[in-house]
Amino acid sequence: MTVVMARIDNRLLHGIIVTQWAPISNANRVMVIDNDIASDDIAKASMRLARPVHMAVSIISEQTALRNFTNGQYNREKVFVIVKKPDIILRLLNEGIEIHSLTIGSTIIRKDAVRLSSRVFATKEELEIYQILAQKGVSISVQYVPADKPKDITAKINEEGL
Repeated sequence: MTVVMARIDNRLLHGIIVTQWAPISNANRVMVIDNDIASDDIAKASMRLARPVHMAVSIISEQTALRNFTNGQYNREKVFVIVKKPDIILRLLNEGIEIHSLTIGSTIIRKDAVRLSSRVFATKEELEIYQILAQKGVSISVQYVPADKPKDITAKINEEGL
C-alpha cells in the first residue's frame, strides 16, 4: 500500500477533490477517514455519489482504516487519504503508515485558531501536531486547488509560538 496523497479538507470528498485532485493523485482509491461520516449511512451514501470515475472509494472510521492498513488490505493500491484534522494523519504515521507529504486545502474558521492562509486555520493543538508531523519528515503545504502554488507552512507553524 502506498499513500500517494494525503489531504486535510473540512469538506472531505467534494467537487474540487473529484475533478482536480483525484485525477492528478495517481491513486486508484480515495479513502475518507472520518468517524462521524462513517457512522452516518445517509451522509456516507451522499458522499459516495461524488466518487471519482475509475477510483474505488472507502469512507471509513479511523479504527477501520488503521485495521485495514495493518492487515494489508490496501497493499496493492495507491491511496489518496482525506481527513478533516491532522491528528488522524499523526496516528496513521505512528502505526507505520508512510505519509511523505500533507496538503491542507481548507479548514473551518474557529475563534481559538490562528490563520495560516486565507482558507486554513489551526488551533494550538493542531499547530503542535503539524510541528510533530514536520519533525517526522512530513512536508506540509497549503494548496486549495492544483493550479495554486503550494505554500510550505513549516516556518509559519514554527513562528506561531511553538
